Amino acid sequence: MRNIKNILKSFYYAFRGIFYSFKVERNIKIHVFISLIVILLGIKWHLSFLEWCFIIFSIFLVIITEFINTAVEVLVDFVTKEKRSVKAMIVKDIAAAAVLLSSLNAIIIGIIIAYRNI
Repeated sequence: MRNIKNILKSFYYAFRGIFYSFKVERNIKIHVFISLIVILLGIKWHLSFLEWCFIIFSIFLVIITEFINTAVEVLVDFVTKEKRSVKAMIVKDIAAAAVLLSSLNAIIIGIIIAYRNI
C-alpha cells in the first residue's frame, strides 16, 4: 500500500511539473500548438505507422528537451547569486541549444514526411 502511495505521489509531482511549465513557459505552449497542427496534418495525410513513429518521437523529444531546459533555467536562477554570471549564461545557452537541435530534428523529419505526402 505504501508503494502505491509513493507511485501516486511521483505521478502527482510529475503532472505538477507539466502544469507549472505549461503555465510559465511560452515556448512549451508554442511547441504543443505546433504539435497539434502536425498531428492534424498527419491524420489528413494518412501517415504510415513508421511516419507516425517518427512524428510522435520528434514531438516528445522537443517537449522533453523544453522541460529540461526550463528545469535548468529555474535551477541556475536559484543557485546563481550574480546578476551576470558567465557560467550561468553558458549553462542556460547549452540547455537552449538542446531544444534548438531537437526542434531542428523535428523540422527535418516533418519536411521529409511532408515532401512525401504533398
